[in-house]
Amino acid sequence: MTSSELHVLSAMDWDEWYGVLEGAFGGASKGPEHREAVRGITDPGRSLAARDGKLIVGTAGSFRFEVTVPGGRSAPIAGVSMVSVAATHRRRGILGAMMRRQLDGMREAGEPLAMLTASEPAIYGRFGYGAASRFLRAEIDTARVGLGPLPEGTEAVRIRTVPLAESLADCEAVYARAVPRRPGMIARLPDWDAIQILDGDPTAPLLCVLAETDGEVTGFARYRNRSAWDASGPAGTVEVQDLQADDPASRAALWRYLFGIDLTSTLTKQSMPVDDPLLHLVSDVRRCGLRQWDGLYVRLVEVGAALTARGYAAPVDVVLEVEDEFCGWNTGRWKLSADPSGAVCERTADPADLALPVRALGAAFLGGTSLTSLAGAGVVHELRPGALARADAAFGSSTAPWYSHDF
Repeated sequence: MTSSELHVLSAMDWDEWYGVLEGAFGGASKGPEHREAVRGITDPGRSLAARDGKLIVGTAGSFRFEVTVPGGRSAPIAGVSMVSVAATHRRRGILGAMMRRQLDGMREAGEPLAMLTASEPAIYGRFGYGAASRFLRAEIDTARVGLGPLPEGTEAVRIRTVPLAESLADCEAVYARAVPRRPGMIARLPDWDAIQILDGDPTAPLLCVLAETDGEVTGFARYRNRSAWDASGPAGTVEVQDLQADDPASRAALWRYLFGIDLTSTLTKQSMPVDDPLLHLVSDVRRCGLRQWDGLYVRLVEVGAALTARGYAAPVDVVLEVEDEFCGWNTGRWKLSADPSGAVCERTADPADLALPVRALGAAFLGGTSLTSLAGAGVVHELRPGALARADAAFGSSTAPWYSHDF
């Protein structure tokens, strides 16, 4: 594909563009309300349309977010989304051309990082994205799994049912307080809050409860109660979309409420951190049906600026020999000098201590993938004895990175 066949999206072409996107993901529509909400948050200036003649055959977009990075800091990041290629036009270089245009544009805009979630994990590694986080899916047999002992103060937490629209401001305030506590969490953009409560399933409407402590909202849970019966009686499922809390007692109170909903025997959660506190509250973790999935993929657009933006858990002074075939401006040696107070990463002619591809830096960036693990797979190479252990200690995070995949 030539660059002349890629165009910045025109607002008047949005319906056709979004139709291509829906078609690439199986043609499933979440309904007109969801479609209009997506139209409202789409930035045409950050969106690309690939054309074959007059026909749109490829889509790609991005959003400028602030994301939490290790050290409790926030950094600007381009959140890549809505990427698709029509089934009739696969293997023609369309995806590669869109990735090329996107990354060049991010560099010009001074955006040092890109982040995405992948429909298929094999797609984005060749463009320099590394798997930077993982998440758990749970299917819990609540007929046989209980909770306890619960944290001190749980009994003082009040759980209150609230209509979705009325609860939105309180839920978003809780979410905003949670963002700085975990790498990978993003500060929501204007108009993104309403997307959380769009309800396209009349068979099991979305419900909301708030946790309150001393009259203040300290947590929330959004869920569906999907009724079902079998030969033995009620066999409903509680599908938890999102749960956030300010403190252990509020979190435990919300889970206790969800585990105790009448006429249900299964609770599902589609995305939770790999270190979620729920794992330490349940009585039988084996019956929680846990499965691990790949989550966030991170791409360093500008190595120096990206590594300077995050915090480090321990002092480190290391020279990185970076290989970046897709964005050649990153290839070469970079000297990273950092400690918990800050970091500087600049080009250098000094001998390298570690050699690694840019996707390995992306994988390690949020602190959820260890450099030692990558070295064990032969992806990272230690060139100076001891450098790997020191770099690994510095890049680590005390909290596993995570970003909700529930909406």
